[in-house]
Amino acid sequence: MQLPQAFEKQDIKTSPITVEELDGLRNLSGDYESLFSRNAKLYRERNLKNVALSEKDYKDLILEHYTFLKRPVIINNDQIFIGNGAKTVEEIKKSL
Repeated sequence: MQLPQAFEKQDIKTSPITVEELDGLRNLSGDYESLFSRNAKLYRERNLKNVALSEKDYKDLILEHYTFLKRPVIINNDQIFIGNGAKTVEEIKKSL
C-alpha cells in the first residue's frame, strides 16, 4: 500500500525518534507497550521475554534502539495505527 503524498516518512535508522516524538506517540496510543516490538532481534538476544518490563523500560528500550519500535506507525489526524497486521492495514485503508 502506498501512502498519500501528504504523509511524512521518517527514517528512524538515520533520524532517530526523539523523546518528544515518542511521548506524542504514547499520548495517542495510550502506552509505550503498544509501541514496543517483541519481534526485535535484540528482544530475543537479551531474553527480555523473561523480564517484567515497566512502561519506563519500554520507553527507554525504544529510545535506545530503533528496532524496539513496532513499525510502521501511521498517524492520520488524531488516529494512530501501529504495526502491519491485517486488521491494522484494513483500519488504515478505511481512515484514508
